[in-house]
Amino acid sequence: MLDGVTLDQLRTFIAAVDEGSFSAASRKLRRAQSVVSQTLANLEAQLGVKLFDRSARYPRLTEAGRSLLVEARSVADNMDGFKARARAMREGLEPELSVVVDVMYPMEALTRAALHSRETYPHTPLRLYVEALGGVVKLVLEGSCSVGVIGSLPIVPDELQSEPLVDVPFVTVVSASHRLAAVRGVVSAARIAKEVQLVLTDRTALSEGKSFGVLSPLVWRLADLGAKHAFLKAGLGWGHMPLHMVKTDLDSEALVRIRVEGNPRYIDMAMKVVFRKDAPPGPAGRAFIAQLKP
Repeated sequence: MLDGVTLDQLRTFIAAVDEGSFSAASRKLRRAQSVVSQTLANLEAQLGVKLFDRSARYPRLTEAGRSLLVEARSVADNMDGFKARARAMREGLEPELSVVVDVMYPMEALTRAALHSRETYPHTPLRLYVEALGGVVKLVLEGSCSVGVIGSLPIVPDELQSEPLVDVPFVTVVSASHRLAAVRGVVSAARIAKEVQLVLTDRTALSEGKSFGVLSPLVWRLADLGAKHAFLKAGLGWGHMPLHMVKTDLDSEALVRIRVEGNPRYIDMAMKVVFRKDAPPGPAGRAFIAQLKP
């Protein structure tokens, strides 16, 4: 009998509760009151429990009715979501939007894009990952993510299509307590070679045999940009950082900028959007990309 319970019965149950009476529910559902009463009686018979106490003028929920109402609402809500997603897919929207973003990308812009996606495409769930170096490309290549934003690994494999996004300014910094902070002018290559450089490490093999911006033979490799930031502030080495992440530290002089021989005074990291050539982004993906652009 339980297998015969229908969504229509559950919606009638919910309407009767929300409207306060069977007659009010019949008006909302545009059905005869006798049909509403019979529908609820059939539902109670199939469930084997009484949902309403009908001894008073207006039906009141029983203890079992109150308990099952929560589940009935959940089922109805899930069905509404199911139909909305199916409708979106029929209209050409992606069933899901999965995005992986380079850790160097400004988080303020990323959160803006995520909020826009949630508000504009509420029935296209967003899955978001933040990775560094080859971690971004790997997820797009294997199909785990449909859209990627790369920067710290400037290599675009042949299988991917890329589009320019924005240039993120970088600065070379050390703690104000670090001995390099006392150097005036350009730090020589010989001098910088004596100090530990803090760099991000790639947890994939996509950058194996390559180095980007590594100028010192003394290197500490960290898998997390937040850890690199903390190590820099603690005076454990020098390194390149996105300006937006250290601007407050520079303003407070917790970190100071340095110039290194052989390194451009101004460094920009070119951020690109990438996606598989055989699986370009749909409307939700395109809207997300548009929000990432300045």
